Amino acid sequence: MTLAALDAVRGSQAAPKVLYVGVILPLTGADAQGAELINDGVVLASEEANAKGGVAGYRIELAILDDATAAAGQYDPAQAAANARKLVANAGVVAVVGPEMNGSGKAMSPILSEADLATITPSSTNPDITDPRFAARYRPRGKAVYFRMCTTDAFQGPAMANYFAGKLKVRAVYVVDDSGPFGRRVADTFQKRAGEMGIKVLGRDRLDPKERDYTTVLMKVKGLSPDALYYGGLAQAATKLVKQAYDVSPKMIKAGSDGMIDGDVLQGAGFPAAEGWYVSTAAPHITEDPEAQSVVKRYITRFRKQPSDYAIAAYDAALVIFDAVERVAKSGKPVDRHTVRDAIQATRLKTVQGTVQFDENGDLVTKTVAIFRITHDMKYPVVDVLHQYKYIGVAPEH
Repeated sequence: MTLAALDAVRGSQAAPKVLYVGVILPLTGADAQGAELINDGVVLASEEANAKGGVAGYRIELAILDDATAAAGQYDPAQAAANARKLVANAGVVAVVGPEMNGSGKAMSPILSEADLATITPSSTNPDITDPRFAARYRPRGKAVYFRMCTTDAFQGPAMANYFAGKLKVRAVYVVDDSGPFGRRVADTFQKRAGEMGIKVLGRDRLDPKERDYTTVLMKVKGLSPDALYYGGLAQAATKLVKQAYDVSPKMIKAGSDGMIDGDVLQGAGFPAAEGWYVSTAAPHITEDPEAQSVVKRYITRFRKQPSDYAIAAYDAALVIFDAVERVAKSGKPVDRHTVRDAIQATRLKTVQGTVQFDENGDLVTKTVAIFRITHDMKYPVVDVLHQYKYIGVAPEH
């Protein structure tokens, strides 16, 4: 759906038997590669639903909005907020998929709360947004509107620290982040847990994603001789960090979080620089699960590229919305954003990634963190995230 078409229904109900689902993702800039995979997951789910006659007799239309700006070079919370207001202003929009990034989620959530418009994020992991201690800030109307298909950084950062201590026997680590809300949070939680596990944290630095050269920081790290480097952040800084860290300390253990699972990181840093990095995802590994292969194959056929785990999570997020619409329609209640939000809250649905159920705050009941290691497979394109990130297993909880 184009922005012009979305504007055309502003302030009015959607056309009869049509429901609109918003999508807010950073489709340009440094985060575009991963965001496009996620967007395609939603597109596939909606196309398949419409091919079967729609959802409860309604045709699904997507209102896809980009929350990246040229000025930021990546996602922009201010743009995410503007996009949320645009969707809120159109009564035909009954739910949203997104955002990808935490900063956008923080900007969107209070706006969506005021309108009782639910969103389901496949990948946003900042715990504050759904923490009841911050409800006045992020859900001023009280009800949960920010639902997740993943767990949070309260689990992702510590899980990698557990892996460092238990599996890699790391004794000392240096921590860096990319200055963004996601990077700071996941690095904070990793650092705290590392200390609890007896790993000595030798220092912490904050990188500017727009800077080109991190050599000064990396030389300082090298001088301290840690066993490992941990990075919290997204692709924009990661691409340069991966390349330069290899140049300075090629044999050091290096790890990061799901912000690094991006074909642009692999292509920008290249091999052998990217080889051996450990990364986590705040969700189960889906794309190689035998039960998911039917969806994976349909995705590849439709888009000619491999899906990421978060792309499949986005596909499942759309299924959760469609299931909510079905249940509302069967109940005889009007199908609108209020009834759909309530139905999403009550979800218990078998999806590709497993049974989806949310707690009262919108968090996924199951908490799974998966660990991968970048391992160059020359049979596949460098940007192929499915084949260049080798699944290691579920991270230890303790």
